[in-house]
Amino acid sequence: MREAYIVEAVRTPGCKRAKGLLAQTRPEDLLKTALHGVMERSGVSKDAVEDVMIGCSFPEAEQGINIGRIATLMAGFPITACGATVNRFCSSGLESIAISAMKVMSGYHEVTIGGGVESMSIVPMGGNLPRPHPEWAKQDYTVYMSMGITAENVARRYDVKREDQDHFAVHSHLKAADAQAKGLFTEIVPVDAYKFVAQPDGSYKKESYKVDYDDGVQNPPDAAKMAKLRGAFSGAIPGVANSGSVTAANSSQTTDGAAATLIMSKEAMQKYGVKPKVKLLGYTVAGCKPDEMGIGPAVAIPKLLKQLGMTMEQVMKDGIIELNEAFASQGIYCARQLGFGDPKYFEFGSKDLFINPTGGAIALGHPLGCSGAKIFATLVNNMQRMGKKYGMESMCIGGGMGAAALFELVE
Repeated sequence: MREAYIVEAVRTPGCKRAKGLLAQTRPEDLLKTALHGVMERSGVSKDAVEDVMIGCSFPEAEQGINIGRIATLMAGFPITACGATVNRFCSSGLESIAISAMKVMSGYHEVTIGGGVESMSIVPMGGNLPRPHPEWAKQDYTVYMSMGITAENVARRYDVKREDQDHFAVHSHLKAADAQAKGLFTEIVPVDAYKFVAQPDGSYKKESYKVDYDDGVQNPPDAAKMAKLRGAFSGAIPGVANSGSVTAANSSQTTDGAAATLIMSKEAMQKYGVKPKVKLLGYTVAGCKPDEMGIGPAVAIPKLLKQLGMTMEQVMKDGIIELNEAFASQGIYCARQLGFGDPKYFEFGSKDLFINPTGGAIALGHPLGCSGAKIFATLVNNMQRMGKKYGMESMCIGGGMGAAALFELVE
């Protein structure tokens, strides 16, 4: 089987739902920006692209009617460049990259794109009309459970204390704020955003502006304020350890954004005169109980390493991981289970920093179906900047799953 090479990976800024800088910018326009940006940076003609896979957790309304195809055409690709929309909830973006890479590895295509998009401001969490199956919900309601409740379950069942969750969250913001100050997020392509402003005569005027940074980062984070917040998904229960410990501050931010990754075969790179950044070594998914879906990475990563004949120690020795911060409780639990639970592996300024070196979704946002592609763009950037041989990406997935992928830097 051939190898799949990542030539370029970009993302838009991630901005807060409803009150953020991208709240009124349609998802098609966000994705169009990412798709155009990845091709512009690569220097490869859009005519070369054969297929585009786009992750989206709630592909309906403005994100519906196959946004993968629509945004591809909006971005100026020829009609020969096909498009599809992929949904594996939180790992939809990574799933899209994996599918696109597998098409190259199999020989079906030479040039593909994998990416993701989610406007949580425009299409709400759960979609516009969620309709759980009534009989199945009585038999097993956990697959429909709020992700926040599943994070509470992880904290209670596996003794993840509130103080540890808040400490993890503070360091996510510290790392992200430092990266912003140093201009490290070079994977970002600016968005020509817009909003509709009410006029004195009752009409609305469309006003445009450029957005080139993630607007949810706290600089500095207020640890004292975080500690005063009540549980967002459950009140404290007398006699129940760590109940009501998952708060708005130690959970990921709901966010708007898009991302895109250009993937090529060796022959295609030679044809178009480009060099790769990383290559895919492996990808897998694994299942877990839906009511503790946050432990997904703890089951997916060992499965991936076994498939590759590798160990976690090999990755840690010369690598980094983007462990999606859906919630601090599940991120901490997974790190502990996988052998890198010591705070030194995620703390800002640590010489042993391994987890999310420029911050994670608690500070930078989690635009659901986009996140897998979003944090991949950051991973590639950090691998190159830090000179790390290996880059791992993993996340938990609603419904009780985990996904994991391993990439290798191409010198």
